[in-house]
Amino acid sequence: MSELIKHECGIALVRLLKPHAYYAEKYGTAFYGLNKMQILMEKQHNRGQDGAGIAAVKLRPEFGRAYIDRERSNAATPIREVFDRIHEGIRSALAADPSLEGDVVRLKREVPFCSEVYLGHLRYGTFGRNSIENVHPVMRESNWMTRSLVLAGNFNLTNIDELFGRLLTLGQYPPAATDTVTILERIGHFLDVENEEKYQRFKREGYSKREITGLIADHLDVADVLARSAHRWDGGYAMAGIIGHGDAFVMRDPCGIRPAFWYADDEVVVAASERAVIQTTFDVPYEAVHELDPAHALIVKHGGEVRVAPFAEPGRPAPCSFERIYFSRGSDADIYRERKQLGRNLLPAILRSIGGDIAHTVFSYIPNTAESAFYGIIDGMEEYCNREYSRQILGERCALTQERLDEIFRMRPRIEKIAIKDAKMRTFITTDSERDDLVAHVYDITYGTVERGIDTVVVVDDSIVRGTTLRQSIIRMLDRLGPRKIVICSSAPQIRYPDCYGIDMSRLGDFVAFRAAIGLLRESGRGAVIDGVYRRAKEQLALPREQAVNCVKEIYAPFTDGEISRRIAQIVTAPEVQAEVEIIYQSVADMRRAIPVHNGDWYFTGDYPTPGGNVVANKAFVNFYEHVDARAY
Repeated sequence: MSELIKHECGIALVRLLKPHAYYAEKYGTAFYGLNKMQILMEKQHNRGQDGAGIAAVKLRPEFGRAYIDRERSNAATPIREVFDRIHEGIRSALAADPSLEGDVVRLKREVPFCSEVYLGHLRYGTFGRNSIENVHPVMRESNWMTRSLVLAGNFNLTNIDELFGRLLTLGQYPPAATDTVTILERIGHFLDVENEEKYQRFKREGYSKREITGLIADHLDVADVLARSAHRWDGGYAMAGIIGHGDAFVMRDPCGIRPAFWYADDEVVVAASERAVIQTTFDVPYEAVHELDPAHALIVKHGGEVRVAPFAEPGRPAPCSFERIYFSRGSDADIYRERKQLGRNLLPAILRSIGGDIAHTVFSYIPNTAESAFYGIIDGMEEYCNREYSRQILGERCALTQERLDEIFRMRPRIEKIAIKDAKMRTFITTDSERDDLVAHVYDITYGTVERGIDTVVVVDDSIVRGTTLRQSIIRMLDRLGPRKIVICSSAPQIRYPDCYGIDMSRLGDFVAFRAAIGLLRESGRGAVIDGVYRRAKEQLALPREQAVNCVKEIYAPFTDGEISRRIAQIVTAPEVQAEVEIIYQSVADMRRAIPVHNGDWYFTGDYPTPGGNVVANKAFVNFYEHVDARAY
């Protein structure tokens, strides 16, 4: 993606099922679980660079000793800093008492992060400051282990104000009205309720308070706690948590919007946001890693029992298609195949754009996530060339000469690496004015790859969100090569609607497709449509959330995809650009054929999987109309 957008966070859970001595003997270290957690987080670093954190819980700790450890960082390289601190603490403990080395019983008892349960998180902040308080895992502590809670998540809820209000009606006083605090306190409340109910039950049965503590740990109904907590949640989420006594869980929203995968054997239970990460870290085959079903929770009891249980009624399936197009690492077999097909889908439109003149066309891509789609285009081009070879040879077979054969076979796609991304240019860490200046230098150019005034340059990107980098950097950069025409291809459809389930795309005015549609309405004398949508959106906001409809669809209704694409091409072309510029987008229909399972496409279609999405779309339009620079949820 040429324009960075902040998006889904990453989660990881590791639960060891054997004693530490087992891992020390087999793998040479009592910190096997910690090491695996580090790999899981490093392999998911694409999912969050604003912060990283890890929590660890020791099972059956001695009285009077800490049993929950946590380390978090919001530094420039947070994963490295988190694990540097952890390993420095371990080294210091071993240096202070060398006799700890090899004594796994004392290591667990006395050294932080020598634990059985680990929870890791990588953060991309979609809201709020990037302070250490915003970095997961977050904690709710208690002197009763079965009431202590550690939580990390990849989520956004659209009705957080309503949920916060319900906490107030319970008599709570949450320290902040953020979604993280609200969710933590809501789960914590029902965890308290579950504890109290179990306490009263075992008290009636005649057990002592000391005995009841252990009985609560054994009989705590995690699935019921999650079911009560998640009632009324509207949004997308994959959350993971550890209760102080060692019960652990991972839960996925009823529509399956946010991803979650898990694997278990007789040594370990592991969960993460991406399948390929688990495959790589534990060297297991594709089929051994399971996708967590929507509305279900993976629950690992403190005794090691593993089960998957429902906690809500499943909704309309809508797993995030952007995960497949961009967010997840392309090393997953299915994702790699889908991204190649997205590129292949663009070929007919590309051939029309270049008039079939392959000899004078240079193909390239925007690094790095568009690479797989680019390979799909090239595969399709090679098949097209093969068909052309056959057609021409069969048509001229009676008059073919060696010279003519050589001429026929010279027709092949010209592939060049034109754009080179400067990894040190992180424009998203600056102010808007500074970003505008820096964005023009995010990419370097490879000179000498284009014949000036003759060649067309076709470049594929995985998506076009704002158009800022296209206008200020990429198209200007390509134009310096002197091509006759520049064709920018997006393997994703036009992004038209805000996201509210974990991606930082909440302001309609940021989307170049929305600006194009608004411009077309105004230029064609249909400004009344804009005013009408505003009035209807305001009316919708006064209705119950379940009754809301997405009024913003009316903004796009008068125009074809092609009309909006042509307007986008005008917007992203700076006045000084000499080449003709064309923008080609993936169609929604073609995207669905390439990605048949992950059909959550609300940012393209406006068809939100939960009622809160329609509310957010209307609120985003009201904000745009009223010039309010705020997110819509």
